[in-house]
Amino acid sequence: MNAARQSDAISIARVLCILGVVYVHAWTGLSGADLEQLRGTSQESLRWVLMEIFGHSAVPLLGLISGWLVSGSSRTRDWGSHVGRKMQTILLPMLTWNALGILLVSGAAFLFHMLAPVPHSAEWIVQELFIVSRNPDINVQMPFLRDLFLCMLAAPLLVRLPRWLLMTVAGIALACQITGLGPPVLMRPSILFFFVIGMLARRGTLADRTAALPFAAAAVPFILLMSFQLILILRPGPDPSGVPGAALDMAVRIAAALFFWRLSWALAASPARGLLLKIEPYAFLLFCVHLILIWLGGPLLGMLFGKMGSPFYPFYLIAQPFLILAAVVLLGTLLSRVAPGAAAFLSGGRLRET
Repeated sequence: MNAARQSDAISIARVLCILGVVYVHAWTGLSGADLEQLRGTSQESLRWVLMEIFGHSAVPLLGLISGWLVSGSSRTRDWGSHVGRKMQTILLPMLTWNALGILLVSGAAFLFHMLAPVPHSAEWIVQELFIVSRNPDINVQMPFLRDLFLCMLAAPLLVRLPRWLLMTVAGIALACQITGLGPPVLMRPSILFFFVIGMLARRGTLADRTAALPFAAAAVPFILLMSFQLILILRPGPDPSGVPGAALDMAVRIAAALFFWRLSWALAASPARGLLLKIEPYAFLLFCVHLILIWLGGPLLGMLFGKMGSPFYPFYLIAQPFLILAAVVLLGTLLSRVAPGAAAFLSGGRLRET
């Protein structure tokens, strides 16, 4: 496999995945109960389609890439230095952004009577910062970094395991995800599953074989499984749940990870390559800050476009990842010039002075 193109494809996959995550958390201006009242409408259905295709389905590839990269690094076997690096690039930025979320979002709620979570106990603050046993209320994307860091803690051991034991770990993680086990140790066992699959892919030829697939061969399983899942989600009645629903969801995610890798490989040789690679250094920053921007900026732009159900809301919904990207590029560029140390830290080492 062409090493330069492979590196570009990994960078492009990060951009696609993290932009897609924004759709999962897009501002609607409505409460959960109000959203349920709009279930089945065209705008609510559009939101689900965007969330499932670009958000929930693309995220597993981030875990798979992390496992693939860490498995190929000789430094992973030195537990002390490895964990020290991951504390600097994953754990400490996560804690800092969680603290900034409380300060900025809850602060705005106090000062401007904005509808947003506010501290009501010491236990709430601890959960928001460290994600001990539940998902946070503000930065709801951060359990990914929390679980990824735990995977990184185990990586020096995992890279030493024989293939059959790694497959056993992946099988256990898959079973835990499908049966709803995992918390409070892992909030999302699927992250461990894809992390280990990435390690297994590094030992074999999965990345090469997926990249070599005809584009249609990678797309068809994803399209079929995703279509079936969307039919179940969008039809009237409760969402598919239980073991069958979780098993279908994991099947969709596996197919999606393969498809988005194949798509990233194609884009790495396309005219879009240059633009996507310019965005990549901002991707981690976008992942960390996007919900703070949505909490603070969503209502302001909502005054222009309206809440879900308003005529112009679909344009706002579709544009949200790109609006946030523009804000993040501006923020990251300013930080890199004014405070390069802070920019590097808050971006997990991805941004340097520009």
